[in-house]
Amino acid sequence: MDRAPNKLQRSLMRLDEAPAFMRGFVQNIILRRAVPFTGTAGIRFDTLTPERVEVRLANEHRVQNHIGGVHASAMNLLAETATGMVVGMNVRDDCTPLAKEFSMAFRKRATGGLKAVATLSAEQRATLQASDQGEVQVAVTVTDEAGVEPVECVFTWAWVPASRPAKN
Repeated sequence: MDRAPNKLQRSLMRLDEAPAFMRGFVQNIILRRAVPFTGTAGIRFDTLTPERVEVRLANEHRVQNHIGGVHASAMNLLAETATGMVVGMNVRDDCTPLAKEFSMAFRKRATGGLKAVATLSAEQRATLQASDQGEVQVAVTVTDEAGVEPVECVFTWAWVPASRPAKN
């Protein structure tokens, strides 16, 4: 069920015009400008497809807690960024995605940097395209450098009609 790419997908497709060795760097700059706080935290965008988004966060001083691990708020930002970006890759141009609800359960102490992977099923992607409003629960897994899942997250995203017509 292939659909025409939305605005975010079209923007990322333009990266193909850049030399291969620069694409990842340029992609991160573009996305950090679109969502400035991700740049402040230092989130890296590794994989961006309509089905799967993978983002990383290094355990650097700017995101650490009092015990030297990644701060809980930074873990939330990482999971929110992954889920929001996969929704953003699928929402229609005439709609706006909004974080609606999330829960985060802390299970283990994180070791080193973190990776978040968010996915949408084909059915969820079709639902995002079929309606001008709704909500979807997005699967996300956060793992640390040791392969441990320090937190369990559940994110629900809504989408509503955009307040003004989408521009191409």
